[in-house]
Amino acid sequence: MSQENDYKKIRVSFLHEEQFLHILLATPPANILDGETMNEIVACLNNEAARDSIKAIVFEGEGKHFCFGASVAEHTKDKAAAMIAGFHTMFKTLLATTIPTVALVRGQCLGGGMELALFCNFIIAEPSAKFGQPEIQLGVFPPVAAQLLPGIIGQLRADDLILTGRSIDAATAYEWGLVCEVAEDGQAALGKLLTRQLMPKSASSLRMANRATRAAWYEKLGEQLDRMEALYVKELMETFDASEGINSFLEKRKPAYKNQ
Repeated sequence: MSQENDYKKIRVSFLHEEQFLHILLATPPANILDGETMNEIVACLNNEAARDSIKAIVFEGEGKHFCFGASVAEHTKDKAAAMIAGFHTMFKTLLATTIPTVALVRGQCLGGGMELALFCNFIIAEPSAKFGQPEIQLGVFPPVAAQLLPGIIGQLRADDLILTGRSIDAATAYEWGLVCEVAEDGQAALGKLLTRQLMPKSASSLRMANRATRAAWYEKLGEQLDRMEALYVKELMETFDASEGINSFLEKRKPAYKNQ
């Protein structure tokens, strides 16, 4: 395993003779996806993921949790446009690589962190994993999850998670088809997936197969990101309640919504 040291909020390594790119969210315990972290992920994808030998990109959170989500402090009305643009750039960059992706999840996997996991071809969850899109509790919504969740777990279950903001455990996530495996030892399960299932394959063929099997999915997400960004920034963040939800969280008080 070789290690890159040019990043502050992620740690990047190459596994199994540089056939897999491992991106560790490295700001525990919450591993928040703030602007700097997302910029580093984009830079990593543009640089390290450009290697022809890469067969999969693995995302993991350092410590007990995968990720608590995007930075709430960067969701305020004056910062929301830049935050959403940076967040969506990360997904557009992932789309452009066409490389298969894996998320190894333990502990909390929330908000933008869950959206990152949702993008992945494979989610391996340890029993401690909790998945949730709590944005509605702050008066906002998850743009990427709104596009991805219905196709993964069905419309009714997607509505459940996005409209209630509740979390589900690893066993429920597996039952719903959100994760491919629940493993007591996530690292061991990840190792088996990489070495037994993906390593024997051609990196270029894996990318082509990923493009083929996700063609409609990728096209829809690529088209909808800009629409979701406009809905979020130009409409949602112009409402009183969206700002109130974010500000009340930051001020650690109960929101006083006006339903407008």
